[in-house]
Amino acid sequence: MIEEKIKGVIRDVVDFPKPGIVFKDITPIMLDAALSKEIVAHLVSIYKDQKLDKIAGIESRGFLFGYPLAMELGLPFVLIRKAGKLPYHKISHSYDLEYGSATVEMHVDAVQKGERVLIHDDLLATGGSASAAAELIQKCGGEVAGFNFLVGLNFLNGDEKLKNYSNNITNLVAY
Repeated sequence: MIEEKIKGVIRDVVDFPKPGIVFKDITPIMLDAALSKEIVAHLVSIYKDQKLDKIAGIESRGFLFGYPLAMELGLPFVLIRKAGKLPYHKISHSYDLEYGSATVEMHVDAVQKGERVLIHDDLLATGGSASAAAELIQKCGGEVAGFNFLVGLNFLNGDEKLKNYSNNITNLVAY
């Protein structure tokens, strides 16, 4: 099963980025081309019949599987980036983190009114960045069709925040 394969390569990094945190490092997945390909195929099987118009990925690890998923589904890919990284006209949304605040941006023409957009990222923790991405989609008149994450940290209850946008929330691995 895909969950066991992914869990078998994710490594725990203790006290990163600060003491008391156990960071779930997905970078070993990138060293396993066969597993990476299997993950994309699994994501395609989940989303191929969901009538999506676009896939949005959150910088930067959300690009790793979000863009290949979009290509396999024949859909456009929307980049949601940290403030100051996009060159064209953009909209932004700021949100609070446990240790400060952050801002994400998207090009103003990336999502059109009525488009159904799946938001992808590597990890769901508190839901802050994913809900900020959802706000950007909605500001452009798009509909959040769902959220997908490689890893979900269920004990942080980030999915509760995301249910304000969609109940279609999928994690390939849960802790």
